[in-house]
Amino acid sequence: MDQKMLLERVESLYPWLKQVRRDFHQNPELGMEEYRTRDKIAAYLKEMDIEVQTGIANTAVVGLIRGGSPGKTIALRADMDALPMQDEKSVSYKSAVDGKMHACGHDAHMAILLGAAKLLSEIKDQLNGNVKLLFQPAEETVGGAKPMIEQGVLENPAVDGVLGLHVSTEEYTGQIGIRYGQMNASSDGIKIILHGESTHGAYPHSGVDTIVMAGQIITSLQSIVSRNVDPRDSAVVTIGTIQGGTKQNIIANRVEMIGTVRTLDPEVRSKVIDRIEKLVTQVASAMGGRGEVLREEGYTALVNDDRMVDLVRNTGRGLLGEENVLEVKHATLGVEDFAYFAAAVPGAFFRLGCRNEEKEIIYDGHTTLFDIDEEALKTGVAMQVSNVFSFLGEGQ
Repeated sequence: MDQKMLLERVESLYPWLKQVRRDFHQNPELGMEEYRTRDKIAAYLKEMDIEVQTGIANTAVVGLIRGGSPGKTIALRADMDALPMQDEKSVSYKSAVDGKMHACGHDAHMAILLGAAKLLSEIKDQLNGNVKLLFQPAEETVGGAKPMIEQGVLENPAVDGVLGLHVSTEEYTGQIGIRYGQMNASSDGIKIILHGESTHGAYPHSGVDTIVMAGQIITSLQSIVSRNVDPRDSAVVTIGTIQGGTKQNIIANRVEMIGTVRTLDPEVRSKVIDRIEKLVTQVASAMGGRGEVLREEGYTALVNDDRMVDLVRNTGRGLLGEENVLEVKHATLGVEDFAYFAAAVPGAFFRLGCRNEEKEIIYDGHTTLFDIDEEALKTGVAMQVSNVFSFLGEGQ
């Protein structure tokens, strides 16, 4: 399919893309609860005569388009879940579910992947290889990518490369954002528990005050980033909650703190966690108490493969013009579990501009007024279809 024909076909598909996206937007489902979403996606794929597999990672859907001749296999991924937020937009397609909202654009990602699937299924005989369609649950919560991989979605046939995209109001509609190397951070949850000894507030010398201990530890934690991490690297250590004590005149014998650690480099990640554990245990011990750190390992860092980014860059230049292919200057400290796909096979994750100030599409993701310029759906479909042809044709 040449570029002119592709763009004409995408344009004719636009009303359907909007309909699909708005249906998902009005019926949001949270992570691992995407049952209606799963069934709708599976039904769409079956209508396209695409092989469909469900029963993976609870609510995931995997489609497979087999090309007309043998070759490599590329996977395209879209996340499915919504957020526990109230939709406050004044639009006809706002969420119909109280307290749930597609505030991060996953509805658009699914519509784009379905649109790409529709076009590719119509011309599958022209494909030199296969296309896997990965509809992934729970990106916002427990992460559906890792269990999908563990259950074999990158095998039979083996996937040689993977691409994902994310709508972004930092770029305008008709633009994409690319980045080589590190794209998103890793994350770790930490729970700090401090043990002391209760006593009357009038006699503090008779006990071990965990609130004073917590104050020292919180202050000391800030030295990890400023004094233990190379200033050229990135790290964030945040304590989000603190709970302790029962009454104003009782020395607290227990404090719990919960926080998060964000890093871009695996070595920095390990070093920061190690420093937290040593600092907590040693400060607590020096003050007569005991400290422990429980780590909940989160998503790994997302690192793009250079050759896959080159492919996206070249596709974007051809479709959108060189001036609309923007390099993202800094990696984000936000997380994205596409990282697991990109760690398993060469992958690239890119940003799809959806900002339009004339339409008041200016609000960031994870906000109650978030929306997209739906013209971006066309850009997303054209990019992914063209990416597939470039990848499967590479080296032929």
